[in-house]
Amino acid sequence: MNYDTAHLLARQIEESDECREYRRLKEIVEESDTTRALLKEYKRLQMLLQMSSLGSQGMPSDEMNRFSQISSLLYAGTDTSQYLLAEMRLQQMMADIFGMLTKAAGLSMELPGVQ
Repeated sequence: MNYDTAHLLARQIEESDECREYRRLKEIVEESDTTRALLKEYKRLQMLLQMSSLGSQGMPSDEMNRFSQISSLLYAGTDTSQYLLAEMRLQQMMADIFGMLTKAAGLSMELPGVQ
């Protein structure tokens, strides 16, 4: 396998509008210690929510309330909401690319119990 094409794809991802906008907004939101801490907690709670949705147990109500409160705070701010949306666009682009690659390789990436 020649990895030149993979390196080219990596460079194209780095130079994409989605990646450039994400990095620009990340720089802005990371200037504030408070915002950085809120984003870290938001992502921790988001992961907990995603993990609990896969299992039989739900997310503890106090953690769910905290996630809702932090989400409201972050999405109320212009810079933080733009950053989170840019991150989602970049993640979607990466998921699309990963889907194409796994399909080309003939790999099945289905989750058990998910249709």
